[in-house]
Amino acid sequence: MDVGFIGIGSMGAAMVPNLIKAGHRVKVWNRRAAAAEALQGVTVLASPVAAFQNDVVMTMLADDKAVRSVILDSGALTSARKDCVHVMMATISVALVEELQELHGKAGIAYVAAPVFGVPAAAAQAQLNVVVAGDPAAVAKVQPLLDAIGRKSWHLGSDPKRANVAKIAGNMMITLAIEAMGEASALTESYGVKAAEFLDIMTNTLFASPSYQRYGGFIARETYDPGFKLTLGLKDVNLAFETAQATRIALPSAEIVRKHMLLAIERGWGDKDWSITAKVAQEEAKRSSG
Repeated sequence: MDVGFIGIGSMGAAMVPNLIKAGHRVKVWNRRAAAAEALQGVTVLASPVAAFQNDVVMTMLADDKAVRSVILDSGALTSARKDCVHVMMATISVALVEELQELHGKAGIAYVAAPVFGVPAAAAQAQLNVVVAGDPAAVAKVQPLLDAIGRKSWHLGSDPKRANVAKIAGNMMITLAIEAMGEASALTESYGVKAAEFLDIMTNTLFASPSYQRYGGFIARETYDPGFKLTLGLKDVNLAFETAQATRIALPSAEIVRKHMLLAIERGWGDKDWSITAKVAQEEAKRSSG
């Protein structure tokens, strides 16, 4: 299959080799051309417009602003090949998804939402979990691509918004897990049980899941080198509030998380991994008790 791929950040760079390994012909575009040129076995495109001239185009972009700039402002969508299927893998707002659905309908091309759960290391091993929603025929067409990059596709029906809501809510849950580990380890440390000791128990028993283990390890070692940037994490939490507001859902625990994220950014930690929010949670817990 001829596949256009837009967005060669750490995730995109990890995903593309698996598409090639599965036998697909991949053509890539990225705003920083050097990142695209560093990939082996791909054709580098001159513009996002060219990416939409393939059987399928997959986009992995940072946020709503990037999607608007690359997909809409460039004219890529309006000039797309009519039998092209667009697979949007970015974590974007539900409002933008609704707008994109309408614009894709006017352009006459299919739109599939397929955001992923996982980090670049999981992407490199084709172990992503893909949350998929869209027209059944379009989903069937792109399923071989999703199989090439993921361990499982989780199908949520024909409305693309459903996939995006699941991704936003899932990311919010990760932030709540980070907050919980920060607060709980502050409690244990007040009695002499180090965070590393406590989190080793928890992440290998009651909470033996990839997210707890990954971020619990960061918290225990106090190593917050960039993985998933805190600023991007705040973007996703803000998306959760925006999405909840539309259906009048309250998110009181997420309010605490957002406060701690903002405090971390004020301290200059915006480029650190989002698990550094636990450090703020620990400090705030100790400060409040004092």
